[in-house]
Amino acid sequence: MDKNLEKRKRVVMDFVESPMYVPMKAKELAVFFDIEKERRPELDEVLKELVLEGRLEISKRGKYNKPVNKFLLGEFMANPKGFGFVRVEGRDSDIFIPAVCTANAMNGDLVKVVIDIESKERRAEGHIIGIEKHANAEVVGYYKKNNNFGFVLPDDTKILRDIYIPTARDKGAKTGDKVVVEITDFGGDKKKPEGEVIEILGKNTDVGVDILSIIRSFGLPEKFNDDVENELKKIPDVVLEKDLKGRQDFRDLITVTIDGEDAKDLDDAITLEKNGDIWHLGVHIADVTHYVRENTAIDKEALNRATSVYLVDRVIPMLPRKLSNGICSLNQGEDRLTLSCIMEIDKKGNIIGHDICESVINVNERMTYTAVNEIITESNEDTQERYNDYIELFNNFKTVSDLLRGARTKRGSIDFDLPESKVMLDNNGKAVDIMPYERNAATKLIEDFMLAANETVAEDFFWQDIPFLYRVHENPDPEKIKSLAIFINNFGFTLRRKNDELSPKELQKLLGNIEGSDAEAIISRIALRSMKQARYDTSCIGHFGLAAKFYTHFTSPIRRYPDLQIHRIIKENIKNGLYERRIEHYRAILDHVAVQSSQRERRAEEAERETVKYKKCEYMLGHLGEEFDGIISGVTGFGIFVELENTVEGFIRIADLEGDYFVYNEAGYELVGEVTKKKFVLGQKVRVKVYDIDRLAKRIDFKLVKERDGRGD
Repeated sequence: MDKNLEKRKRVVMDFVESPMYVPMKAKELAVFFDIEKERRPELDEVLKELVLEGRLEISKRGKYNKPVNKFLLGEFMANPKGFGFVRVEGRDSDIFIPAVCTANAMNGDLVKVVIDIESKERRAEGHIIGIEKHANAEVVGYYKKNNNFGFVLPDDTKILRDIYIPTARDKGAKTGDKVVVEITDFGGDKKKPEGEVIEILGKNTDVGVDILSIIRSFGLPEKFNDDVENELKKIPDVVLEKDLKGRQDFRDLITVTIDGEDAKDLDDAITLEKNGDIWHLGVHIADVTHYVRENTAIDKEALNRATSVYLVDRVIPMLPRKLSNGICSLNQGEDRLTLSCIMEIDKKGNIIGHDICESVINVNERMTYTAVNEIITESNEDTQERYNDYIELFNNFKTVSDLLRGARTKRGSIDFDLPESKVMLDNNGKAVDIMPYERNAATKLIEDFMLAANETVAEDFFWQDIPFLYRVHENPDPEKIKSLAIFINNFGFTLRRKNDELSPKELQKLLGNIEGSDAEAIISRIALRSMKQARYDTSCIGHFGLAAKFYTHFTSPIRRYPDLQIHRIIKENIKNGLYERRIEHYRAILDHVAVQSSQRERRAEEAERETVKYKKCEYMLGHLGEEFDGIISGVTGFGIFVELENTVEGFIRIADLEGDYFVYNEAGYELVGEVTKKKFVLGQKVRVKVYDIDRLAKRIDFKLVKERDGRGD
């Protein structure tokens, strides 16, 4: 630290904070302090530092004064190009931070930010004045040995500086090792971060090191602590007779679970009966809170994790497997404690009544999405013969599913049916195939039933006016919708808005109009990017995407903490009602649960994406030099992204586009040749060659082989 600089800053601030001070320019301050012309740079440096720290602000006329706007606290999200954004809880949009204003913050740091520019026409812009909490105490990266020292290139491309490692602190690491580094000094403008190697994960090319590196990078927990393990010993392996007291008994009803083939944590089961014209749909959810009591070690660890994380080769569960795969999982032929939502549904798909209760069930059949789809859609004779006793039930499920979906569609619910990636691995964890994972009638059926239960529970507890957690999805930003409207106009579609507001029904109408067209995938993706991110909140402000006034997460307490939390409230309310003391208790804790759950959800999604990106690179290594057909999925000022039919996405640098100098037209999401006027636009079909793959950066580079004029035909 420069002691003279700090002393000068104190002198200036003492004067600025005195009652006699009026806003002055730098020249006037120099006169006041009797600073000679040749020493003016010293004062300029002091003023610059005070502005960056947020202790002074400078007006348009160049006058310095105490800041009117206080700093905000938020999470810094770095971009590999140097700039970044700060996400502040409660703000509609992130704050843009130019590269020169990041104050050396690293990705994920909790920072103090001061807003410099804010208007309705553009995103707020600001500068970071300090780091409240570093997020990267430990960093995973690629170690390189130099003569007298080493350094680590972080796996996270958003950490823009490598980390200096003194020889005495390298733990014997060699070039090519993947290591975990504890940062001992975060450095500054003229000094790199410094660290110590605390773990060597193995060679970059060793089996399993790829996924292990991602697990460490995101700080995902791998084991449960001793306190959790000790509590698990007291939990029974079977449902005890005493635990059935006071529960509704649904064990005589035909009950099924429908999940993926590999699923082991089964937290929802369904039943269906009909009385006259009214369907009685039962959604039965594992009663996890019976075994996970508030403030126990298991509960605290579940809140810390907040969600299960599904990586390409493993699941990192929120709950220990004795619970998630055992006593809480609704396994076939086993009595299980549940929390049930029984809904009465009329012939128009309206839910006209419901009951929420503690219950006990016994699953008759553990069904898969594939088998159910073969029964209700494909009429597969072998599958129908195998499940002959359940065919009528499954067809009835399909009928009720169609009713619920029809009612939801009528009010404007949006269904983004974008293909997800399914990565196939061999016994060594190596990617051997990649394909789109597509929803079928069975997955949609379960989705319809779970949505219905989530909405029903949310509305019930909203009107009871007691503390609760909701899943909210706010209306999209008007500027993003305006850009979307301009973009789709290029395809011949329109988007009607009222007072710059978009209704879910209008967006649903657009998706219906583009269904089956070549433009469907691209417009759907751009429309999805225009949406805000769903999150958890204690206020019921609605769910835009579902066009729902009331929505919560009730149906997955094995893998999501918010579901477990509201089960606790529901059960307490069912049994005794919530007394004022308990109401105040939940009011005190639920805001933290909402923020923690939202943050952990984002972490899980990012980790899942990173493992998929890595495995895609691994798979495409076997296809270097090969040609593929694809579609332009993104256009930037640096080049174009191309997505192949198997969902693999690669990049073509603008410098590699031959025949012209291309300029980026942001409004049209297109690159345009200055001379030829040739265009590269979203949705355009192209043929590419796999040119280069960087597994460390998780990047695939393509070279253009052939393009077609305009968008896909």
